[in-house]
Amino acid sequence: MKLSHFNFNLPKELLAEYPAENRDESRLMVVNRATKTIEHKMFKEIIDYFGDGDVLVLNNTKVFPARLYGNKEKTGARIEVFLLRELNSEQRLWDVLVDPARKIRIGNKLYFGDDDSLVAEVIDNTTSRGRTLRFLYDGSYDEFRNKLTELGETPIPKYISREVNEDDAERYQTIYAKEEGAVAAPTAGLHFSKHLMKRLEIKGVKFAEITLHVGLGTFNPVEVEDLSKHKMDSEELIITQQACDIVNEAKVKRKQVCAIGTTSMRAIESSVSSAKTLNTYEGWTNKFIFPPHDFSIATCMVTNFHTPKSTLMMMVSAFCGHDLMKKAYDEAIKEEYKFYSYGDAMLIL
Repeated sequence: MKLSHFNFNLPKELLAEYPAENRDESRLMVVNRATKTIEHKMFKEIIDYFGDGDVLVLNNTKVFPARLYGNKEKTGARIEVFLLRELNSEQRLWDVLVDPARKIRIGNKLYFGDDDSLVAEVIDNTTSRGRTLRFLYDGSYDEFRNKLTELGETPIPKYISREVNEDDAERYQTIYAKEEGAVAAPTAGLHFSKHLMKRLEIKGVKFAEITLHVGLGTFNPVEVEDLSKHKMDSEELIITQQACDIVNEAKVKRKQVCAIGTTSMRAIESSVSSAKTLNTYEGWTNKFIFPPHDFSIATCMVTNFHTPKSTLMMMVSAFCGHDLMKKAYDEAIKEEYKFYSYGDAMLIL
């Protein structure tokens, strides 16, 4: 399939600026691949589709406050610095994006905080907007990380035109987030409330936690018509033996294995044995899933509604079937479902 197969007209007003008032009261479209049917539910009704021994695969990555604002030395120009990944903890080197990039050159210094208590020096150019920064801070490493957290803000997506508010720190994070390292939330998981998780647990549903630290590369635009030529950025992935045991036992017993979000799906599809079981993994993955793809682990998935021509939409199309997904997206627009990070959800059976 080609890039143009994933283009559609998405009305701007359907991009969600705010999350639903309650996590589990967003809308849920249920798409059945076997019957080709579409149903409209509330997210908390997802419990009706799972029973004893079924497994939900959850990405327990935790978003850190990756967006900082600093001032350039001498000119005082306000510069946005988006932390992507730590390169060296001892030297406090970070891979970042800067905006506006044309003003930032090697050797420049940036000052953060009202008291300029944190300083960074630009030591390399990586891409047109990418830079390597060395942070200069007198305290210990833990104090340095606390300072980044104090000065940073929740990195809600740029399409959200409003200012970041206090609620975003909680709501742009899953309730099961544990392992800090993501710069974007695994948004399908945002719909789960503590109450819903407890009800699923009482029903006998099991949770397999994996860690995929979501990077901005997930949202990079595809700029080639031939999808086989698109290269995904690498993201750090950890799959433990415990997660493998939970998933593989469910497969042996022919129970459902549901990937909660495209990040969970990418994770489990990145480490499959020849016997189609889940293997442990610790490293990086740049797996790009697009049609056609033979899925090995998950029997169903939960996902949000994605933007046109995105790699996330391509993965969903590969799992759902392109024609059925197109039908579902047409229905979502007609019924005014909310799209993207704070939007509504889809369960594909």
